[in-house]
Amino acid sequence: MKTTLPQSIAVSNFVSEAASVSAASPQKRRTWAHTEGLPLPLGVTWIEEDQAFNFAVCAEHAESVKLFLYSPTDLAKPVLTFQFDPIRNKSGRIWHCRIPLDQMCDARYYGYSVSGQAVAGLRGFDHEKVLLDPYAKRVFFPPGFDRKRAMKPGPNDEKAPLGVLPRQLAAFDWAEDLPPRPESDAIVYELHVKGFTKNPNSGVHPSRAGTYAGLIEKIPYLKDLGITVVELMPIFQRDPHEGDYWGYMPLNFFAPHAQYASSVDDDGQHLEFKNMVKALHKAGIFVVLDVVYNHTCEGDHVGPTYSFKGFDAAGYYMRSSDPPSPYANYSGTGNTLNFSQPHVRKMVMDSLRYWKEEMHIDGFRFDLASVFSRNADGSLNWGDAPIFSEIAADPELGRLALIAEPWDVGGYQLGRGFPGTTWLQWNARYRDDVRRFVRGDAGMVPDLMRRIYGSDDLFPDSREHAYHAFQTVNYIDCHDGFTLYDLVSYNQKHNWKNNHDNQDGMDANYSWNCGHEGEESAPPEVLALRRKQAKNFVCLLMLSNGIPMFRAGDEFLNTQFGNNNPYNQDNEISWLDWSELKANQDIFRFFKGMIAFRKSHPSLCRSRFWREDISWYGTGPTVDLSPQSRSLAFCLHGASQGDDDIYVMINAYWQALQFQIQEGAPQDWIRIVDTDLPSPNDFSECGLPLQQSIYQVAPRSIVVLVRARQGTTLS
Repeated sequence: MKTTLPQSIAVSNFVSEAASVSAASPQKRRTWAHTEGLPLPLGVTWIEEDQAFNFAVCAEHAESVKLFLYSPTDLAKPVLTFQFDPIRNKSGRIWHCRIPLDQMCDARYYGYSVSGQAVAGLRGFDHEKVLLDPYAKRVFFPPGFDRKRAMKPGPNDEKAPLGVLPRQLAAFDWAEDLPPRPESDAIVYELHVKGFTKNPNSGVHPSRAGTYAGLIEKIPYLKDLGITVVELMPIFQRDPHEGDYWGYMPLNFFAPHAQYASSVDDDGQHLEFKNMVKALHKAGIFVVLDVVYNHTCEGDHVGPTYSFKGFDAAGYYMRSSDPPSPYANYSGTGNTLNFSQPHVRKMVMDSLRYWKEEMHIDGFRFDLASVFSRNADGSLNWGDAPIFSEIAADPELGRLALIAEPWDVGGYQLGRGFPGTTWLQWNARYRDDVRRFVRGDAGMVPDLMRRIYGSDDLFPDSREHAYHAFQTVNYIDCHDGFTLYDLVSYNQKHNWKNNHDNQDGMDANYSWNCGHEGEESAPPEVLALRRKQAKNFVCLLMLSNGIPMFRAGDEFLNTQFGNNNPYNQDNEISWLDWSELKANQDIFRFFKGMIAFRKSHPSLCRSRFWREDISWYGTGPTVDLSPQSRSLAFCLHGASQGDDDIYVMINAYWQALQFQIQEGAPQDWIRIVDTDLPSPNDFSECGLPLQQSIYQVAPRSIVVLVRARQGTTLS
């Protein structure tokens, strides 16, 4: 029986089927990779030996895929269209091809078109849409870029974001870029790249204000303050038309946000970002990125189709069982990436490796990290969610600083409930308990003791669990909520300018306005109390076991005017007001002093819990744990760490209390801190010797004493 092979599907005619063979001048045999392309690595890759680009994209359920290459002079009509042949250009879920440079004309940008069977309600495949490569390292927004067009079915030529073909540039000179490794001296400073220097009063040159380069100009300030870790709010490329100031709506996981670069060149943001990281490292500052892998800016079924939806909505996103809302929404933003899918996990792993290897990032803070634990049906995997073991097994990623926000919308895994057992975690219990104690809530003394000690109730160091005290990232505030000054100035949120009728943002702020709402017409005694309360907060933060974090501007009482959710406020509400630094030099001095004090006493931040080195007291020899109590004291003995002893007296009551110092003779101790005193007496670098063993601690005040370790004297 005669059989015939099926005719192969036609592809663009610029790829020859075979090389001619000449006996006189034999030619090199063309490889399969040269003819068909390779499925890995994903994205676009320059192949030097072939003088060609390899393109690879994951679209499991696609039936047809086209690649478009565009010239900068014509973004409507591609200079080249390649129709992928599933027989020759597909391996598993991945479509791939290789295109020689000499056949690409003057192409600079690229995009895709994908078609397939529609999944009810998802609004995914649309063959008329030009799609952005999920692995694009640079994103180009054409002059006619239109978010609204992406939200409707039909073509978006000249209006869609495009990938940028990589140029052959000289390797970046990292010199001897050895990232610092802070331990007991870790001080985490959360900042927004644009908001940090955008205000005209930042002192940064106007051409660099609000950029990566602008941040470099502020490194001396960070060094002076004592910062050892900067945690950058999201810098992934996002939709510039969405109104997402914070950056928590990513369009892409590989490209740095181009709008934070002072250069308009396609490659400018990469060079500027690398220079920023290099400069921070040279200054001894560790760099952590706040990364958002739990969702994208494509939103729900009525949101725009830029990339993931068009390639495979059912493969990239979790689905719900509710037809009117077909996308599961554990992020609170309309969609949730599906981490039960191997290609989604691979994308995240590849992104992390890229930022580590190419950009020299030292660590990552994962937004809404409980999404990583979600099974395909939305249930939480409390055991061994795959991506955690994949990260741990990676020889490079497993050694980085990995910090979780251990919850999402509907799931809360703080402490040992979080599957990343070696990760650090943002400790929201610390935030809430310390806020409640400082504002004077009853019954908070036992909780405060737990938080100061290192939250061993959440991170037990038992033989079974073996957590470390440094795994708690302690914070009073962060980008999400009141600033430190607003925390002591407002009882209620004031979010009207966000245009959500003041319904957005947290209601449970545990704040106290010290007797007057807001700044306008606040009496002097209220303003003085607010300054003291701010000092009390930073004092407790710097005296607690664990890693301390605070938000940029707290050190000079920056305000957002009571707005606790300014995610869409790209203006003076969110930009740091550097005039406050001059106005509040006393608070800046106190912050700086407390940071230096902590860094000079490694006994405070330990790998392990304090155990027998801590003695707890009250105003007398025992702690008053009754609901009415609002005071306590403790002595942290530093001999085991080669450190001094530290005695702390804490009074959150509204009347003065007399504390009997329970250890040593009065002359053994010197006073370093009394938050009730005006500057510069509130923090003394040299200290003031005590004259008696009774110390009257003023209302809502904290006092810190130091006793030199045996055989040494305090200078």
